[in-house]
Amino acid sequence: KKIPWLEVLGEITIPGSHSSAVIFFSLSVFYSVIPAASYTDSSDDETSPRDKQQKNSKGSSDFCVKNIKQAEFGRREIEIAEQEMPALMALRKRAQGEKPLAGAKIVGCTHITAQTAVLMETLGALGAQCRWAACNIYSTLNEVAAALAESGFPVFAWKGESEDDFWWCIDRCVNVEGWQPNMILDDGGDLTHWIYKKYPNMFKKIKGIVEESVTGVHRLYQLSKAGKLCVPAMNVNDSVTKQKFDNLYCCRESILDGLKRTTDMMFGGKQVVVCGYGEVGKGCCAALKAMGSIVYVTEIDPICALQACMDGFRLVKLNEVIRQVDIVITCTGNKNVVTREHLDRMKNSCIVCNMGHSNTEIDVASLRTPELTWERVRSQVDHVIWPDGKRIVLLAEGRLLNLSCSTVPTFVLSITATTQALALIELYNAPEGRYKQDVYLLPKKMDEYVASLHLPTFDAHLTELTDEQAKYLGLNKNGPFKPNYYRCLGLPRNQGHLGSDELPALELVFASPTTYAYMNSEK
Repeated sequence: KKIPWLEVLGEITIPGSHSSAVIFFSLSVFYSVIPAASYTDSSDDETSPRDKQQKNSKGSSDFCVKNIKQAEFGRREIEIAEQEMPALMALRKRAQGEKPLAGAKIVGCTHITAQTAVLMETLGALGAQCRWAACNIYSTLNEVAAALAESGFPVFAWKGESEDDFWWCIDRCVNVEGWQPNMILDDGGDLTHWIYKKYPNMFKKIKGIVEESVTGVHRLYQLSKAGKLCVPAMNVNDSVTKQKFDNLYCCRESILDGLKRTTDMMFGGKQVVVCGYGEVGKGCCAALKAMGSIVYVTEIDPICALQACMDGFRLVKLNEVIRQVDIVITCTGNKNVVTREHLDRMKNSCIVCNMGHSNTEIDVASLRTPELTWERVRSQVDHVIWPDGKRIVLLAEGRLLNLSCSTVPTFVLSITATTQALALIELYNAPEGRYKQDVYLLPKKMDEYVASLHLPTFDAHLTELTDEQAKYLGLNKNGPFKPNYYRCLGLPRNQGHLGSDELPALELVFASPTTYAYMNSEK
């Protein structure tokens, strides 16, 4: 295929003895870039994956992805992610012989990225069978989904699903003849909600739920309070290894990436309001402040509000600054944080986006009215135009910005994914009766173990307590070093009785012999 600019380049004459080598090198670089760049172009084939008949190389058609032919490229992305996920790789190596998840049938609903693929393949290496759907219609990496399907994982997901596609994919994971899940790994609670709604009898065989998001955990606590939670659930979101790493550090880096890729904006001097100063909000504020933005914060929690003030941010009500800010970012996990009234009062070209899990924080539905014009500028970027010509820039239709519009740091996701894997091992191997139909927090010993698996990456060396020091502090030399009630600030729970303080069975007791061996802890 002839490409005009390559032909012109070939005709250039460069003085000197190395001219031909320079031209050859330039041609080889251009030719190598073109195929790799084209794989994300969805305009090549607009046929819905649901209407395609695809098979992997083994003849299986138990999947639904955008294009199975992208599997090779997705495999390279997964291999790259493995380099930045040392704890999962260590877990895979140490536990592969014992297969602590042998017999586990895990149905998952998470973001389908290269990092999730490493987690799924780790669960497979530990003996589990997995079926997977996406928890967000925009966050799936098509080539990664193809690679998983090629490897034999039943994956039902593609980037740009409709709402109907979203629930269809979840149903295809759950409703399959001859296979019934006995574990749930959820991100946002949609999978759990769907099973409760459509297949409640399945919970008779499900041993437990592992949930990692604020939104999903909130749903579980609601079910528990109402007496409708019929299996044990692990609250991964409130574990220290999730809150202080994934929520904080991941968002601190990815908020800038998502905004840059979609808007090409300059941050210096921009006025930004961040709604919510939990760990996600803290990460966003720190990154924007470092780039020279003027950052305001809204909060309902006086503790988080005081933290924002001590960190040098102006605490305001959204109504007070809505007319002047250049960017509005929601990080609350709540609903209708930014209402139509706020949207009407925003200045021209204000950027509006969400860093929470669900698309409920911005009232996007109120913008779909005849008097407003929607203009798609680029992928995940819409201009919503008012009759007087004012427009706002809406990113990802109010859905999760970083995973919809950019990528997230692999290393920090390794921490969360390892915590999820250990939670699944714990619940699956727990003897009957250990966990009631309630929501549990992971013990700090497990948090500390996950953290310790990542320290070798930094060539970090822990100091060990002497016997005298351990006795003085009243601690075991090997931990846990944090009390079980230790959590991050800013996570109020109305259901206080569900916290780990009153669940001593979880404190230092682990279910599987495998877990004992990993952690070198005393029973």
